[in-house]
Amino acid sequence: MQISTMWDAEQYLKFTDERARPFMELLARVQCERPAFIADLGCGPGNLTKVLADRWPNAHIVGVDHSTEMLTQAAAHAIPGRMQFIQADVAAWTPREPIDLIVSNAAFQWIGNHDSLLPRLAKFLSPDGTLAVQIPYHFENPAHLEIEAVKADPRWRDVIGGVGLNQQSVRQLAWYVERLHDLGFAVDAWQTTYLHVLSGANPVLEWFKGSALRPFLDALDDKARGTFLTDYTARIAAAYPTRYDGKVLLRFPRLFIVASR
Repeated sequence: MQISTMWDAEQYLKFTDERARPFMELLARVQCERPAFIADLGCGPGNLTKVLADRWPNAHIVGVDHSTEMLTQAAAHAIPGRMQFIQADVAAWTPREPIDLIVSNAAFQWIGNHDSLLPRLAKFLSPDGTLAVQIPYHFENPAHLEIEAVKADPRWRDVIGGVGLNQQSVRQLAWYVERLHDLGFAVDAWQTTYLHVLSGANPVLEWFKGSALRPFLDALDDKARGTFLTDYTARIAAAYPTRYDGKVLLRFPRLFIVASR
């Protein structure tokens, strides 16, 4: 089952270039020449789904996301008769026909039980289909460790203690490689750590307000939300100092997997 939360597409898109780069680097390793049917699972605001349409102009493409807020933004990218967006829980969605290419960018971490997810997606693929996945793997970063610390605070524990991502949300890269090999795929997998150079007021906070912090902000009322963010901002200040030139460096590891038959 997919973690459900209220998304803010505009907040997410504040870092469009930084969030798009892993998607482009994932696609650079995809060798599909003429896929007829492509699915973008966890398509978000649809701006990157359009990249799929540009690369494969003859393919029918469907973007799947559970968020009304994201899909409202994605609607502007729809191409009648060729690219559509549908609202569904990615973990439960079933296509009507075999898929030649499944792409999922920064969405797997929100979907539980990867043990059952991988064979489920494998069944959806055509005989020579490809699965291309990029997954944030930032759980040892100070930004995430401080999320864990704040939600364990007695002030918030009863409301958000079991909410959001955790250390078990994503497995190590080797785990995915082994499972996909067991499912009969040839796997190209790698891990990259980006060092994002961010600017603006509290940029690390703004980054995570568009992603990992969303479930917590959704669960708290206005007053508690403000106090929570103030506490979190203070906690991450030492780990992400502002440089003399006003920039802040955010280290962000990601997993990449291209599995082909």
